[in-house]
Amino acid sequence: MEALGINVPGLLTQLISFTILVIVLYFFLYGPITRMLDQRAERIKSSLEAADRARTEAASSAEAVEKEMANARTEGQRLIAEAQDAARRAGEQIEQRSRQQADEIIARAEAEIAQQRDSAIEELRREFAGLAVLAAERVVERELDTARHQELIDSVLEEGLSNRQN
Repeated sequence: MEALGINVPGLLTQLISFTILVIVLYFFLYGPITRMLDQRAERIKSSLEAADRARTEAASSAEAVEKEMANARTEGQRLIAEAQDAARRAGEQIEQRSRQQADEIIARAEAEIAQQRDSAIEELRREFAGLAVLAAERVVERELDTARHQELIDSVLEEGLSNRQN
């Protein structure tokens, strides 16, 4: 091999040195680097899993929020409908009470008018009876018995009123 320009002892020394270097590098450099790369890959993997879990939780939270919002909308609409119904019923009750009070006022006014009409008629009868007696006294020029003739005058007045009403 000397003819080829190869120094066998130098080659052997270089091969042994290279082998020792590869063994040393394997134990002191390749092992820690692969462990560090494996740890980094594991951290990246766990970070990706955590991100996936967070994304899933965010999606489920968004769904829960949507459900809660839909429930809140439904509840709000129900409350609005109840409030509108209560307001309508209150309005109807107020209107009914107002009508009832108006009817009571009208009934009292009609009763009062009837009472005043009856008292006016009675007062008019008394005055007319007094005037009739006074006129009869002057005609006869003597005083008549008021109590006895009052009955006669009342019957004549009632007869006149009943004829006028018919």
